[in-house]
Amino acid sequence: MADLSAFPITKRWPAKNSDIIQLYSLQTPNGVKVSVALEEFGLAYEPHYISFAANEQKSPEFESLNPNGRIPAIIDPNGPDGKPIGLFESGAILLYLAEKTGKLIPEDAVGRYECIQWVFFQMAGIGPMFGQFGHFYKFAADKVANNSYPVERYRDESKRLLGVLEGRLKGRQWIMGNQYTIADITTFTWVRGADIFYGGREVLDYANFPAVMDWLQRCIARPASEKGLNIPVKPE
Repeated sequence: MADLSAFPITKRWPAKNSDIIQLYSLQTPNGVKVSVALEEFGLAYEPHYISFAANEQKSPEFESLNPNGRIPAIIDPNGPDGKPIGLFESGAILLYLAEKTGKLIPEDAVGRYECIQWVFFQMAGIGPMFGQFGHFYKFAADKVANNSYPVERYRDESKRLLGVLEGRLKGRQWIMGNQYTIADITTFTWVRGADIFYGGREVLDYANFPAVMDWLQRCIARPASEKGLNIPVKPE
């Protein structure tokens, strides 16, 4: 069994099998990126539920792995040179796993960087803008009841980004054409999340982005997505 004792997080969330990837996450748009990807890669992993209600992502144990106090994070006991590695930031984790397995990323250099740019498009645009939209539209609606500007700003920017994605997907099965990649995983979880978590389907005019909607359904219907979108399960 791999020795993960150098990672304090394992004291609060002990590994049942320290020889496989340890995932610390929650079923949020960012969290399910990694569980879906791990299912697609066919990698063995052990999920650990991090409770936002208990503020566990801000605990000393969790922040020992991710000092930014955000999910998801992983420990791979079989990292570079066979040594354990801890990683945070969903985009970095997806890129690491793609390079580790040689899957879900184009092999040629041009295609690889094109894929990475679309991963960054989600990380820098869709994630933050959709997240701010959801915050003001759903979670802080009472605080901005007399000020429509925050919702309108992030609504309009989110719709603009959906338009960019619509243009990319017209005539394509996946973001990279015929190959399903980490660019699809990192993006579809947020497009789905803006509907599932924030109830934003109507206000973001999803019906006006038919290529995005068709692509979203293809992404969700994949067996790995059907499983990974429901991991980790909240402990009873």
